Amino acid sequence: MDLAPPSRIRSQWALVAGAVVVAAGVLAGSIAYVRGGDDDAADAQEEVRAYVAAWARGAHEEAASHTDRPRAAADLLDSVHRGLNPKDMLVSLDDAEKGAGGTYTVPFSVRLRLPGFGTWEYETRAVALPPGAGGEDGNGGTGKAGDGDDGADEGWRVRWEPRLVHPALRRHQTLVTTTRRAERAPILAADGSELAGDATVWAVSIWPAKLSDPDRAYAALADPALGADLDVPRLKKRVAAAEPDESVPVVTLRDEVYRQHRERLLAVPGLQFVDSRQPVAHLARSLVGAVSPDTGKGSSALQARYDKRLYAPPGAEVVIADRATGAPVRTLARKKPGTGEPVRTTIDPGVQRAAEEAVGGLGKSASIVAIDPGTGRVLAVADSPDSGESHALTGRFPPGSTFKTVTAAALLDGGLAAGDRVGCPAAAHVAGQRFENQDEFGLPPGTTFAEAFARSCNTAFVGLRDELDERTLTRTARAFGIGGTWQVGAATFDGSVPTAGSDNDKAAAMIGQGRVEASPLVMASVAATVKDGRFRQPVLVPDAVDEPYRAPETLDARTYDQVRALMRGVVTDGSGSALDGLPGRPHAKTGTAEFGTKSPPRTHAWMIGYLEGADLAFSVLVEDGGSGGKDAGPVAADFLRAATVD
Repeated sequence: MDLAPPSRIRSQWALVAGAVVVAAGVLAGSIAYVRGGDDDAADAQEEVRAYVAAWARGAHEEAASHTDRPRAAADLLDSVHRGLNPKDMLVSLDDAEKGAGGTYTVPFSVRLRLPGFGTWEYETRAVALPPGAGGEDGNGGTGKAGDGDDGADEGWRVRWEPRLVHPALRRHQTLVTTTRRAERAPILAADGSELAGDATVWAVSIWPAKLSDPDRAYAALADPALGADLDVPRLKKRVAAAEPDESVPVVTLRDEVYRQHRERLLAVPGLQFVDSRQPVAHLARSLVGAVSPDTGKGSSALQARYDKRLYAPPGAEVVIADRATGAPVRTLARKKPGTGEPVRTTIDPGVQRAAEEAVGGLGKSASIVAIDPGTGRVLAVADSPDSGESHALTGRFPPGSTFKTVTAAALLDGGLAAGDRVGCPAAAHVAGQRFENQDEFGLPPGTTFAEAFARSCNTAFVGLRDELDERTLTRTARAFGIGGTWQVGAATFDGSVPTAGSDNDKAAAMIGQGRVEASPLVMASVAATVKDGRFRQPVLVPDAVDEPYRAPETLDARTYDQVRALMRGVVTDGSGSALDGLPGRPHAKTGTAEFGTKSPPRTHAWMIGYLEGADLAFSVLVEDGGSGGKDAGPVAADFLRAATVD
């Protein structure tokens, strides 16, 4: 190996996996020494090398022992390590330069890899003091090595001063990295407005020492108008266990809620308020999902699905800070915050608000989905309450009599006519299993299929089961896209209509019970398919859909014409009378779907439909909600009135 002459001594060390590695072609663990013409220069350089090598591998006390003020050196090196927390460190020494009084100055460069920041590089220099020499004390004066410290003055020593760590560092200062949160990219509605984006929020906490009127404070925080759903007994225990000057977090309020109740809350002793910018869902909360306040990462729904796209890496700064107060003194390096990419959905804000208002005050779990039949674009997805999971998209429910829309299409496509006479007794039996109409109503002899559909007669459909083979319902459901694998741009359940395994199984499937399952999204799509005359896969995030699912089966155009007439009759002459008189000529089908094992069975309330005079198809589900016509119908009417207001 070629060695540099005494005046050109260069070495390089890196902390890698806890070991010092000598780079630049020198074998690991070995050290290049130069002896000869200038032993003092070599000794001075070696002492600086020993200092930086120990520093690079995190051995701060060992590094400090090579200085003339070991205690001060170790203290600052520890402080800087805590403030920067480097992943690794590489130090490169340059040539030793002779100075006054027998000293040598050794320039060196430092490269650190810092969490959340990346690589930071700078240059500084060390002064090596000869044996017995005094050095600067860090205040600009001089003194014997070890003055005010526990250093020794035998052999070469590195003169300790803060600029040995960084050239801009002074006494009573340290280095720290700070992060600056980047704004997360928004989730957008179809018109470009934000469904979710950064907004001001207020963190509310309790200061126990100032809580002079606890009952007043707890009453104010438990006010339902705040929407906090506060567990007061648990909060009292947390406050009682806290130190007097400890801040006890309570709730985070949206800016609009805080401002509405600000004067009343500020008047309560012991409450504290801190504002910040955080991702907030403005509309469609169950659809857009949540963001973890700890990590800034999406934790549910669209926020989680598109996290890599929406997330923006935080910015970071390396700053000199006052050691006593932590206050920043000077910024040395800055990394700009990253930027995320917005996600645009097909949601129509007006239709979405109408849907949320319609389900918001029911006191039961409820969902509404709205679709543009001509394009398949999803216009609204509303769930109440917002449980963090969209039942509207992923729920698996028996669709009940709303599925008679599909059954009717199968029967009509097979040759049945709307005017054909059918029986509608109060109850029917299939292989020992009883099927009955809601409230056990019956229709008189001579009832037409159209009338049975309008009144949602279960026994009429059960009685027609022999018109279909065990696979017909499954094939017809496929013409509506049910059972396929949809690319919507969000997690969805796309329905299931298994091949009938028995006569009882087929009878139950005829009325949307048994093993038939669907989500509100699927049933809204059924209504949209009837209106448009073909299945168009629903789409929520267009640029995330590579190839929409295409129905493998088709129905005759006359079949759709007949189903449209049947659905209009539900509104004018049947169980969907809640929509009668609304503008747009609504078409509908109600459903009362049994679930569970209780007797009498509990029921979900459904209504699906579309407006002939508008590009709007919909489904309404009220879970454990009673009757389709009586309970889901008024919800659908409220939604349609609000959604179609210009």
